[in-house]
Amino acid sequence: MRRDAVPAIPGSQITSESTWLRRRQILKALALAGPALAAGCSRAEDGAAAEAAELPGEALTVASRSAYSTDETRTSLRDATHYNNYYEFGTGKDDPWRRSGRFKPAPWSVEVAGHAELTGRFALEDLVKPHALEERIYRMRCVEAWSMVIPWVGIPLGDVLKRFRPTAQAKYVAFTTVERPAEMPGLSYPVLRWPYREGLRIDEAMHPLTLLAVGLYGRTLPNQNGAPLRLVVPWKYGFKGIKSIVRIDFTESQPATSWNLSAGDEYGFYANVNPGVSHPRWSQASERRIAGTGLNLLGNRIATLPFNGYADQVAGLYAGMDLRTHY
Repeated sequence: MRRDAVPAIPGSQITSESTWLRRRQILKALALAGPALAAGCSRAEDGAAAEAAELPGEALTVASRSAYSTDETRTSLRDATHYNNYYEFGTGKDDPWRRSGRFKPAPWSVEVAGHAELTGRFALEDLVKPHALEERIYRMRCVEAWSMVIPWVGIPLGDVLKRFRPTAQAKYVAFTTVERPAEMPGLSYPVLRWPYREGLRIDEAMHPLTLLAVGLYGRTLPNQNGAPLRLVVPWKYGFKGIKSIVRIDFTESQPATSWNLSAGDEYGFYANVNPGVSHPRWSQASERRIAGTGLNLLGNRIATLPFNGYADQVAGLYAGMDLRTHY
């Protein structure tokens, strides 16, 4: 490996979100209620440091906490690492942590191609090394109408992309996930067109809120959360946060993205969090916040904010656009 120096499933067959969530949460609660009540305490009482110690990854040296961080109650580490969407390991929320043990996130490299002066294959260490890691506590809103508050560790994506010196033809940035059937059992099911693909307009990719994450809760990313490198775009629905990135392309035309290819009437390219635009099968006006302490069957229902609460920072990117058409 060269180490360059870097300067569909039909909608009729899918259970509704509200029915699925209620069934899963009630079953989970019934299974956990006895031990939790007998112990007389919740897992959150162990504290943030104890939670982080549960992660198998390495501790990261974090230079600072970003001013973009929210002070809202964080989701517990267990929920953030045991309740995930990562279809390469299965479509169940617990499939990623149960079925990702064989996945090997090291060594890792990323291919950079397209309209940039510097392209090639780069080792992950060379991508990250020149940058000081930040902790950013972001709201994360899933298109399925649940949300979390997660302390990510990473670097601004724009700071990395600038090092490749994109040309004037680079209007978009496309991302591709690794495809390893032997390590990712979900790839045997044609839920989506593999490998998983996502994309951003270049001004979205360069926005200071957009994060290239290498960790959470102070440690390297677990396999189920997108190890070793994933995208976090906090004003967009979670499926835009592509995991286990192996390729970045600077493109002139809008790239095809996996969920848009699968169900374009449900999942648009922009995917900005918008409480005024419902999913065809459920409202986006509110969300189930997975955060706080105690046993809660359905989480805490709260109102969804435009752009997931980041409107002051990003609304200007879409001035003059009809966000009902460009959803």
